[in-house]
Amino acid sequence: MGMAHNGNPESLAACRLSLERGQWQAVFDEASSKLECRHRASGARVAGTLSFEETASGRSVPWTIRLPRDAVAERLALCDEQGDAQGYLCFTSQDERLRITVLHRAAQAFAGRLVWQAEASLGKQTFACRTRPPDGASGVVQMASGPADSLLNDSLFDIETDTVLRLAGRTVRIATVRDQPPQGFEVTLTAAPQEPAACAIELEVVRDYYRGRYVPSYRPIDRKRCPAPPTGWMSWNVYFDTAGEQENLDEARVGARLLKPYGLNIWSIESWQDNSDTLPVSSFHNLTLRPSPRKFPHGMQWLAEQIRALGFRPGIWTVPFGTGDDEFYRTHKDWFLHGKDGKPLHNWCGRYVLDPSQRAVRQHMEETHRLMSAEWGYEFFKIDGMSGRNPGYSAHFFERPEVRAAFKEPTPAPYALCIEALRRGIGPDRIFLACQGHYTGPEVASADAGRIGADIVHPNEPPHWENFVRQARTTLNQFFVHNIVWYNDPDTLMVGEHSPLNVARIAAAIVALPGQVTFFGDRLGQLPPERMRLLQQVLPVCDVRPLDLFPVFDLQPVWDLKVRRPFGAWDVVSVFNWTDQPIAYQLAFADLGLDDRQEYLVYEFWDAHFLGRCRGAVTATAEGRSNLLLAIHPDLGRPQFLATDRHLTQGGVCLTRHEWDAEKRILTIGVQLVENDPLTVTVYVPPGFRPQTPATSRKLRPKSQELTSMGETPMLRADRTMRVTVRRPDTQEALLRLPFARE
Repeated sequence: MGMAHNGNPESLAACRLSLERGQWQAVFDEASSKLECRHRASGARVAGTLSFEETASGRSVPWTIRLPRDAVAERLALCDEQGDAQGYLCFTSQDERLRITVLHRAAQAFAGRLVWQAEASLGKQTFACRTRPPDGASGVVQMASGPADSLLNDSLFDIETDTVLRLAGRTVRIATVRDQPPQGFEVTLTAAPQEPAACAIELEVVRDYYRGRYVPSYRPIDRKRCPAPPTGWMSWNVYFDTAGEQENLDEARVGARLLKPYGLNIWSIESWQDNSDTLPVSSFHNLTLRPSPRKFPHGMQWLAEQIRALGFRPGIWTVPFGTGDDEFYRTHKDWFLHGKDGKPLHNWCGRYVLDPSQRAVRQHMEETHRLMSAEWGYEFFKIDGMSGRNPGYSAHFFERPEVRAAFKEPTPAPYALCIEALRRGIGPDRIFLACQGHYTGPEVASADAGRIGADIVHPNEPPHWENFVRQARTTLNQFFVHNIVWYNDPDTLMVGEHSPLNVARIAAAIVALPGQVTFFGDRLGQLPPERMRLLQQVLPVCDVRPLDLFPVFDLQPVWDLKVRRPFGAWDVVSVFNWTDQPIAYQLAFADLGLDDRQEYLVYEFWDAHFLGRCRGAVTATAEGRSNLLLAIHPDLGRPQFLATDRHLTQGGVCLTRHEWDAEKRILTIGVQLVENDPLTVTVYVPPGFRPQTPATSRKLRPKSQELTSMGETPMLRADRTMRVTVRRPDTQEALLRLPFARE
């Protein structure tokens, strides 16, 4: 502790108080009323103006904060209008936490509010978030695309260092002011001396937030190798084990025509191994790389070339931990695990399970995957049989005492060594999806994505309602690691006529709104146009990360995606009705972390319906087993963008520009078009404005064909919205310039 001034007693007003509290250093400058707090180990910093207002008299009276006035040299004084100290600010610490407590003096019981308006910083990859689960069932799960903020946030998290700066007080507000390194945030923290539970402001640094609690092998996601969640198609959920090269290529031709222009990227092959025509997987010949001659007569390298010729990256499913091949077992018997009775151990991966402790076994895993990658040309590897809930999966199986007793070579962590061998085999530039992987296991250190849930279907059955509900639960439970350590894969999106359209829409929102790995599994050639449109409306995957950094175990009804772009911010909210009966929802804006004093415009995506201008809450009814997909925009008081019909995020992946020229009364909207796909933009026109004839312009390639537009003044509908449809023959950005006149 120390105070410093220039030696002149009259300059005491310029003195500073410096305190050391654990890892924290706090410096208060009396002249400016600035408080700066730094955490040595993490570099966390919060600095800004500290003020206090007394409110007991029925009016707000500013008090001053002074250096110590008595013999207690390590607390600040709260001084009233006469300059008398009526209370104190005390600085205490516990571990990594700094607490600033407001205390009354003597028998005083004044009411007031301590306010700290400050700038905060933490690390190079920091974003605002929530790390304290809400009390009770809030019903709302938060996620964000871009540097979006929420009034529910209470922390900053730095991905690079796995560090949290947690803030507490009577109220906490965090606003992102700079999203590029070094990130900057404005925070407002308050405390009230008359409320014992809210009489302090706290700063707490939590190091190893994920590594110490959830992800022992924590490392930030590798965006150079895999910049976005993988998208693709796989056969198993409708063909099960019967699809061969012909079925895959027939479906791929449909996918190339109808889905690749929207962002579908990978075509992944399942059940290709010899003896893989029917379940169980334990009978497949998983380790020889010999494909089923009936299903894949041209071989796997030829198939990869055909897939690539259609414009997709070829992917392949492998089960490298066991086999059902009797001949391979007899030839390599020493490689396999045996019980005390000499009989081979078995599990889901094979009737014969490899001994992962042996170097030769791991070398075989590495070499077979190297061949599939380097020689066959596969670029996406879905490697199965890893963690899962099934005790027959490798991570659980290799931990069992009777299995460990069967290891031939003493190895403390053979499963982790297998994962490392598989990554070396496929190479550093291939995508690795750990099928039935888990964030608590070693696969996080090597994999780009993790298949987090069970199959969306039971073998040889269509998906049932319970499958979709389980997919939602799995997504919520593990979403907090998504796009931080890897991309979550909730299993395929199924939208076929096996389910009502409302349920297919729920499935699309479960997979796509959180921006997860997006693979399709329906027979594409048999999908009706409205179902195919659902698949197109989830591509490309929106870049989404969690705002709630903790697991969610309850089936929450409200999933709130907060979208922020340089030209605007809005919320896309899916309100799920998990019951069989209609439910009327009153969705409070405050529950979404929005300012409930603001008016909002609310638009429903599925029915293309404007719900109007709302304050405080929006009321809407969802039918049984359906969801509402709402775009919620702050009312700007002038013509503004509401939604497009292109993507579930209603502008999150296709809106490129949104500008208002107040002088000329022109609204400019930029949208990314897909070749030959008409896109409809919905615009809100408030009272006092009326639309004039719009103009469209080409962008990027001056000689390309002009956009097709309405060519006339859009009709202003009774709900004060108007729609403009644009289209062009190539994939390119388009600008709409929409002029307005005063009514």
